[in-house]
Amino acid sequence: MAAAPIVVFPPDEDGGRRVRGRGAILGRAYSTADALGFLRRAGLDPDDVTLDDPG
Repeated sequence: MAAAPIVVFPPDEDGGRRVRGRGAILGRAYSTADALGFLRRAGLDPDDVTLDDPG
């Protein structure tokens, strides 16, 4: 199985979730909209991604 191109980590002490894309830290998401923005900037179509997909 290939590694996921985007990984959203569990919330940190501030409530933000670190987002990593293809090995690079993309930033910290505080909302679903933030996470979707990172997906767009990483070149992925948010409509093709399931945010709660463990893979």
